[in-house]
Amino acid sequence: MGTDLDALSQITPLVQGGFFAALLLAASVFDIQKRIIPDKISLGIALTGLLTFETMKLSGILAAVLFLIIALFFGGIDGGDIKLMAAAGLVLGFTKIMTATVIGLTALLVFHAGKIIIQRLRGRTVQKAYPLAPFLSLGCLAAYFIF
Repeated sequence: MGTDLDALSQITPLVQGGFFAALLLAASVFDIQKRIIPDKISLGIALTGLLTFETMKLSGILAAVLFLIIALFFGGIDGGDIKLMAAAGLVLGFTKIMTATVIGLTALLVFHAGKIIIQRLRGRTVQKAYPLAPFLSLGCLAAYFIF
């Protein structure tokens, strides 16, 4: 009997990780194509947090507050990005969602810097707005599977 519970406790995070990755990919594709992240995707991500629920992971929602503050004072972040990070925070918990945020935003900065260099070499103007979900998703997946 004990081995069944041990096997289940090892498989559950992998199942959760699969759903989490699939939903983050869906969020990224929607954001790239339509510049929107459907609420159903964020809800699905939040529900995946129930597979390995721990009370401490509720603090992961606080990462969304950071995005809300940025949106209010600086703009450039929409409600879908805020809801995505709140939902991912339920899966990752506070420490990992903050790691995900740093990784995702660093990836965005590196991408933008590369784009600036390439566009200037071509004599073109640089795009200043990008869909954020692909970068945040990269950070979330790294935080989930690596850290």
